[in-house]
Amino acid sequence: MRTAKRIDNLPPYLFAEIDRRKAIKTAQGIDVISLGIGDPDTPTPDHIVEAMVEAVHNPANHRYPSYVGAPRYREACSEWMKRRFDVEVDPNTEVLALIGSKEGIAHLFTAFVDPGEYTLVPGCGYPVYYTGSVMVGGETWWLPMTEENGFLADFDAIPDDVLAKTKMMFLSYPNNPTSVVANEAYFDKAIAFAKEHDILIVHDNAYSEIGFDGYVAPSFLQRPGAKDVAIELFSCSKAYNMTGWRVAFACGNATAIKALGTVKSNIDSGVFTAVQDAAIEALLGPQDSIAELNALYERRRDLVLDALAKIGIEVPVKPTATIYVWAKVPEGYTSASFAEKILDEANVIVAAGSAYGPSGEGYIRISLTTPDDRLEEAIKRIENSL
Repeated sequence: MRTAKRIDNLPPYLFAEIDRRKAIKTAQGIDVISLGIGDPDTPTPDHIVEAMVEAVHNPANHRYPSYVGAPRYREACSEWMKRRFDVEVDPNTEVLALIGSKEGIAHLFTAFVDPGEYTLVPGCGYPVYYTGSVMVGGETWWLPMTEENGFLADFDAIPDDVLAKTKMMFLSYPNNPTSVVANEAYFDKAIAFAKEHDILIVHDNAYSEIGFDGYVAPSFLQRPGAKDVAIELFSCSKAYNMTGWRVAFACGNATAIKALGTVKSNIDSGVFTAVQDAAIEALLGPQDSIAELNALYERRRDLVLDALAKIGIEVPVKPTATIYVWAKVPEGYTSASFAEKILDEANVIVAAGSAYGPSGEGYIRISLTTPDDRLEEAIKRIENSL
């Protein structure tokens, strides 16, 4: 049986590989602590679960969902954008329901990128920004991200021949995996760049609600002219502990939203309407759980930073957002070799920075979605392995 060549060009998916390696160790009776995947360890808030239970019992929700999202869900997304960011998006033409933002990212390539055309991808970023291009025969240009430039994806030195064939650019701030944030001037520069070169900006704002030390993330769409060239993706996964529910939305430029909706209507059948009803409760219901969650992650961040400092592992940027700590590997190791050492000798899983793109070499990503006592145990194990 012959599979498509594009499958051969795909690297192993990072998080599936982490799950596989953990399963092997666990099957051997080994206690493995995973700091590799950003999957919240606390439950979805009760009021959201209760809304889902009620929605599941509604026979009207048992039929096919709307391809673009139920009108009440798109209206809730629009209301949330207005309340949270003072950004107005038309629920009928500028909002689209997604089966999680990962799905939306992957389908954008089908909507915009033909074989041989380029996507500009942050040198440290969510792996689907790259693998989505591979799946449609596109090309990737990696935007350098370094400590020196504050891990802001640098789009100043792209060759003219690449720009001539570029259709999309991904940005994501607060950033996964580095946890850095961007300022208004950077967003404004990106908008001007996209207008000059006729490029769609996709701003992945999955971590907009996770912030520490008083930091509150903005929306890319708050900047003047953003809707002319950009769409933004938001997810219920991290803000409301709904990773398994698979519900998100895209909003912004109406042409891009329509194109993405066209792809989705031909490939999937939309988000289960009961899940959309639960997401409405998440977006418009009580928001107290977000502050509680941020306090939990802030405490864990401080715990990890203190522990890493004691064992001599450097963290170049103190996180003020997301659920990750981006740390340098000790001298003499690559990202992959250090992650292998920790797994083999400490039975702790961390994500190698190189799995997020070429600018990630020399770093590891530590997730804060593990109970405090297990985090402390993991750091002790890492210390002993060194």
